[in-house]
Amino acid sequence: MVEVVPVQSKKQITQFIDLPHDLYARDPNYVPELFLGQRDMLSSDKHPFYKHSSAQPFLAYKDGRLVGRILAIWNTNHNKFNHVSEGQFGFFESVNDQDVANSLLDTAAHWVKSKGGTCLVGPINLTTNDTCGLLVDGFDKPPMVMMPYNPPYYIELIERAGYSKKVDLRAYLVKTETANRRSVLLLDRLEERLSRSNIVLRQINLKDFANEAKKIKEVYNKAWDKNLGFVPMTNEEFDYTAKELKMIVDPKYCIVAERGEEIVGFALGIPNINEILIRIKKGRLLPFGIFKLLFGLKRTKMIRVLMLGVLEGYRKLGIEACLYGRIIKNATPSGIEAAECSWMLDDNYMMNHAIEQINAEFYKRYRLFEKSI
Repeated sequence: MVEVVPVQSKKQITQFIDLPHDLYARDPNYVPELFLGQRDMLSSDKHPFYKHSSAQPFLAYKDGRLVGRILAIWNTNHNKFNHVSEGQFGFFESVNDQDVANSLLDTAAHWVKSKGGTCLVGPINLTTNDTCGLLVDGFDKPPMVMMPYNPPYYIELIERAGYSKKVDLRAYLVKTETANRRSVLLLDRLEERLSRSNIVLRQINLKDFANEAKKIKEVYNKAWDKNLGFVPMTNEEFDYTAKELKMIVDPKYCIVAERGEEIVGFALGIPNINEILIRIKKGRLLPFGIFKLLFGLKRTKMIRVLMLGVLEGYRKLGIEACLYGRIIKNATPSGIEAAECSWMLDDNYMMNHAIEQINAEFYKRYRLFEKSI
């Protein structure tokens, strides 16, 4: 018999975070998440999400053994912004047992329904600004930084529980040696054309990070407002995310397009620290993991372009191509072998086409599921 219990103690939080380490013990592609980061995401007194919304983690036991986990989520801001009454589930992990999966998902659905929810969507690890989606194609490589990973059998567990596809998300891989250099070769010409409209490209100024982040936030909240599941970040949420990313941001891969004092577009790439985390046992930085992380940052061979957005009035001017071109141009002499561009909605033809034009390989697919409750 499966028993699902709410997480309430610090010990249970640790068990919740550590569960995947045992489930994936023999999987060479598994990358442990940083323990401190996971703990903060689940702490109502540390993460700004809980100032407007709520979530409840659960653990599943069978025959006295810990066999699964799930987070039930009620994102008030998401529901107000998108005029829906849906909840989300995230942090889903389970042994290959349909009874366990059903019990976890049913518990999350019951919790969401008690909040007034009529639909459950996931997996979403807190918000769509965090890790989300279930890997459904591309299991042969480890995940990039801030991207999910799971065994193939999760697909059947979720589908057999009555969930169906809501939308697919794409990840593209751009290899330096095979990338189409057209965007780089045309970069000077494109930037000269933009300059006639008083639009210039530059690297982010880390010495003025607070002001830069404030301007980028405005672009982010406007450029993504029509994306599925999007909800504008609060000031506290954006500051929290910016602070986390600042520790690993390399200005060479954070490019802004500026017109006067206004940032009208930006692209953010970060080192793929998963190349380091895969060697840090159970995601613990202390006592020695922090040194592996710090010394390994400049040795990573891949980057992930996790954000690229241009304000609506400035699209189709070539800014997107210039942003990609700058990142490719800067990556080549730095020893970067490949970049992942993720994630893109499956039906976002404009962005997908732009990436495919530089010989990017559509190499991983993720899926969000939904079910009426």
